[in-house]
Amino acid sequence: MEELPISEKLPNQSIHELRSPRISLENDVVLAPETRRMFEEAIGAMRHHKTIYTDWGFGAVDPMGRNMILNLYGPPGTGKTLAAEALAGTLKRQYLHIGISELESKYVGETAKNITAAFKSAAAEGALLFFDEADTLLGARLSSVTQGIDNEINSMRSTLLIELERFDGIVVFATNFAKNYDNAFVSRIRYHIEFKLPDLEGRKLLWQRLLVPGVPLAEDRDSIIERCAIASDGLSGREIRTVLRTAFPRALVEHVENPCVQWRHFETAIADVHAANRNVGSYKHVVSNDNVSSDAGRKLLGFSD
Repeated sequence: MEELPISEKLPNQSIHELRSPRISLENDVVLAPETRRMFEEAIGAMRHHKTIYTDWGFGAVDPMGRNMILNLYGPPGTGKTLAAEALAGTLKRQYLHIGISELESKYVGETAKNITAAFKSAAAEGALLFFDEADTLLGARLSSVTQGIDNEINSMRSTLLIELERFDGIVVFATNFAKNYDNAFVSRIRYHIEFKLPDLEGRKLLWQRLLVPGVPLAEDRDSIIERCAIASDGLSGREIRTVLRTAFPRALVEHVENPCVQWRHFETAIADVHAANRNVGSYKHVVSNDNVSSDAGRKLLGFSD
């Protein structure tokens, strides 16, 4: 894979990658109708900002409305990270993808400095700023402060609130656990966009996109897609891609000379993913409370038991 250009280093020497989006919302992302409508509304608000805030005078009573903050939330694998990149593509902006590992520091005060540096980098380049796993950052501030690390967690979150108030650009948060957000952050986010597991129609669209025409099939392609869409009920787009990643090698192992993917290869791979979801883990097993918020903050700051 071609290496992407990188921007400045953060204080703890981790690297922020300033990326050029490869996709757009119009052409490359399968979204539920309501999710797409919310994105279109947010894009409209950005494109008509001058009309609303200057020509109509709304800026006089909403001076903080100069930025755009979105929160993408929902189960893992539903396309939140992909949609953030695609939004940057639609807006013809570069984007800065900030992962938790790029912010964390074991040194007191450094994580807050890294947050500030991320906003400065995005502002300098006019880039969309994307925070993944945002529940760790946007968790409730701790009311019972008993240790220095608790003060550090609150300082980190206070820094983020300040930077959001100052920032004139576009910030996108993504999380699997939006229930863990502090209300102070929730109230500053203009659009909360839910990403649900795809329904039957959504799964058909995903199968049509992911089952590329070059794959040799033993049956009619439309028939395979219909059966796969029904059988993959409850799976995310990422999990459907996993099905294809396992079904194709299975067919090749059976018939190297004249490979042909059959329905049973898809059926078995779908069953394997369903079994993994039942037996290995689930995003649903989450408790939202102050302890979870504190533990996440400790991890972000580089402290663990």
